[in-house]
Amino acid sequence: MHLVDTTLFYSPTSGGVRRYLNAKHHWYLQRGAWRHTLLVPGAHTWLRPGEVSTIAGPKVPGTFNYRLPLAPRRWTAQLESLEPDLIEAGDAFHPAWCALEVAARRRVPAVAFFHSHLPRIIGSRCGDRLGRAAGRYLHWLYGRFDAVLAPSRVMCDYLRSLGLAQVQLQPLGVDTDVFHPQRRRHDLRQGLGLPDDVRLLVYAGRFSGEKNIDVLHDAFARLGRGYHLLMVGGGETRQAATNISIIPYQRDSAALATVLASADALVHAGTAETFGLVVLEAMACGRPVVGVRAAAVAELVDETVGVTAARADGALFAQAVRELYDRDIDALGRAARARVEARYSWDRSLQQQLAFYAALSEKKRTAPDGWATARRLPSGDQPIIPAGPSSS
Repeated sequence: MHLVDTTLFYSPTSGGVRRYLNAKHHWYLQRGAWRHTLLVPGAHTWLRPGEVSTIAGPKVPGTFNYRLPLAPRRWTAQLESLEPDLIEAGDAFHPAWCALEVAARRRVPAVAFFHSHLPRIIGSRCGDRLGRAAGRYLHWLYGRFDAVLAPSRVMCDYLRSLGLAQVQLQPLGVDTDVFHPQRRRHDLRQGLGLPDDVRLLVYAGRFSGEKNIDVLHDAFARLGRGYHLLMVGGGETRQAATNISIIPYQRDSAALATVLASADALVHAGTAETFGLVVLEAMACGRPVVGVRAAAVAELVDETVGVTAARADGALFAQAVRELYDRDIDALGRAARARVEARYSWDRSLQQQLAFYAALSEKKRTAPDGWATARRLPSGDQPIIPAGPSSS
């Protein structure tokens, strides 16, 4: 069996989606039972079955080095050349439509993974009306896939609220060997030129609107000099406050793990997380989390592993940080590590996914021919869309 993952959300410095795909690729290479290929944007067009294949596209300014190959026909041709037995599409843009076209033509399953809450992001930036329109678009697109994977229960519920029935819970995982409390170093404060007694917290991820970076700036302005925020990522343009330091995104997972393990806790103010992988990575490093009681973060963080603010508000978030230091941080960290070990290893997550893939592939092979029928949208350059089972 040949599994192909394809998405626009992949770059040398991107976050959770890249780490998921890289971990998945490494896991399949180790197992050897299925062949696994990634088809993602890159500086050049390379077709490498069983490896990372790329389609050339220009960089998108102001992003984590994302590229945007606007070439649906080339994407479709590359997918077709890989001869997949199952395709997973990791975004809701033209790679998803190309995946549907190739899956229909080859009569193989097509699965979508809901990595990014597009309606909420669009709604927060462009207004509720466009956010609702994005939700209708997802219903129109995802309804054509054999299954839609979502990494948290709250995201499964959201997708079902759109009228989608074929939704499957698929949590992500953590490399618990790389993200480990033993990565902790006691000279991080010294390296940042900070006093030994400063309360040091870390944020890691994109410096983008949906991450509520403004809330973190407001909170640490209120907290003052006794607290320091280390921000790891890219995209920040403002002048950092005196109690905020910025370092570039850590491409190496071990380097990121060292930073996470060496701070007192992770802070994360995002309210549109479909999963919050960096939250689990910090917990795996034996560190508690201060977050917002919203979206998927609310499923990962409770009073036994951290502190949550009721909403993304600077004053409330600052209070949550203060409350953290009224508790036993090391005990919270030990509980956080234990939770990740019990529930969120990559092996556990991907074993579950492989079993689902295998069952879906068997069902697809025995499905009636109506599943493989297709129709074309009015525009000549639009991809073919599966019409669904003949009995519908």
